[in-house]
Amino acid sequence: MDIRKSFEGLSAWIHNQLKQNPMAPVLFVFRNKRADRIKCLYWDRNGFALWYKRLKKGTFKGPRGGEQELFITPQEVNLLIDGADISKLKRLRSLSFSDEF
Repeated sequence: MDIRKSFEGLSAWIHNQLKQNPMAPVLFVFRNKRADRIKCLYWDRNGFALWYKRLKKGTFKGPRGGEQELFITPQEVNLLIDGADISKLKRLRSLSFSDEF
């Protein structure tokens, strides 16, 4: 995946390769091979919005999907953008209400 693509190129890739609706209420996050740049595409009511970040030093660390899709939570996206290594996150077992008592 080449993140140099524009709105149209990214949305076409989402539709053709991922078989997803690019206008779905989803944030699509793309990372380049060197992992020093990310691009986020999302549909905002009446058009696509694009967000791009390039690091001066270091890399974005997280799960590598290659040409496949990976699902991460909004919290993980925030951590990724802030520079955290989300590939090393461990999720705690979620508790149900009955487990608390």
